[in-house]
Amino acid sequence: MSGDRLTIIHIDMDAFFAAIEQQANPDLQGKPVIVCGDPDGRGVVATASYEARMFGVRSAMPVREAKRLCPQAVLVRGRHSLYGQVSNRLLEVYRKYTPTVEPFSIDEAFLDVAGCERLHGDAHEIAQKIKTEVRESFGLSCSVGIAPCKLLAKMASDMNKPDGLTIIRSEDIAGVVWPLPVRKLYGVGEKTSQALESLGIRTVGALAKIPVELLTEKFGETGRLLRNIASGIDNSRVNPAIWEMPKSIGHETTLTEDSGDEAFILTCILSLSQQVGRRLRQQELVARTVTLKLRYSDFTTLTRANTFSFFTCLDEDIYRTAKGLFLCHWNQLRKIRLVGVTVSSLSSKHDFMRQLALFEEDEKRRRVTAAMDKVRDRFGENAITRASLIRPGKRLKKKETERTEGGCGI
Repeated sequence: MSGDRLTIIHIDMDAFFAAIEQQANPDLQGKPVIVCGDPDGRGVVATASYEARMFGVRSAMPVREAKRLCPQAVLVRGRHSLYGQVSNRLLEVYRKYTPTVEPFSIDEAFLDVAGCERLHGDAHEIAQKIKTEVRESFGLSCSVGIAPCKLLAKMASDMNKPDGLTIIRSEDIAGVVWPLPVRKLYGVGEKTSQALESLGIRTVGALAKIPVELLTEKFGETGRLLRNIASGIDNSRVNPAIWEMPKSIGHETTLTEDSGDEAFILTCILSLSQQVGRRLRQQELVARTVTLKLRYSDFTTLTRANTFSFFTCLDEDIYRTAKGLFLCHWNQLRKIRLVGVTVSSLSSKHDFMRQLALFEEDEKRRRVTAAMDKVRDRFGENAITRASLIRPGKRLKKKETERTEGGCGI
């Protein structure tokens, strides 16, 4: 933690995708809006307006379930290129107040305003100015957290949504953070909270007081990280260099012949997902967004994306999402000539906040993936593969197109 100075700001846009759609179409304002990939398909909710959330609709919920909970909701197909454009313009606003801006996702960012007080005022004044400019220039609201470190700022921004502004000081941790249930800690999901509660650890304060040796015995090094989170300890800095990372990592391949064979295309998607996951791990990166690309025999191209609520570098997560996109959006009456899988919203896996987001990953899956990577490092990329990839009679072209998009931004 960088002393006790309140210089870290976390900005979280409120129901970002849905709010953009409501702002663009006045007829949607005040109505429950659900943004998804395919309003008529088997997709999931990307985000929901607060009017829809009142009925229990939430992100990542199947669209069918969301319709059941809120039959009067207006379903809108997501326009991710538009959301990305708005996100980039928001980052330009933040940089007017400090050069130290770290995008955390398409609708979140950290700011360090240390040294900017003479020009723009303290963190509270800067946060108020940003909230006003975002409302007046974009017609959107955001919730802001202010704290001496990123972790506490992130937790603060979530406490008074929507349109909130919350400050957590170091001296507030015992009174504000410790009474919270452990599941409210950022990065602690259902699996971890259940494991903690089974040990009788139900509040953040109880977790902060458990000897670190007991936590590491139960959770390994994750136990030490858990203890730090509960104690509000976070020495990571706001890192503008995130902006300079590759925009995306992807692989695509052209089939030897156009195919309408679902099982074969899925094996292609699995192979591509493994290659993308491998490159993420080699570069020590994690990702939040998966994009599937399909090119039909008439050369028309379809791209669809989905964003996780967490960061990952595991093949299974990438494949499961790409497979879901394929099953939702593939026109089965048309044959496919090219398939591509790309991940974006990249970040370093060593970043403290991303480490928290990796808590819920299955440790067994991580170990298996690491073991497979070691075999490939020693014996080559084709030394080990999944049985489901071995399917006689169908092959890819020997020459694959490998694509890594450079640049910066969200």
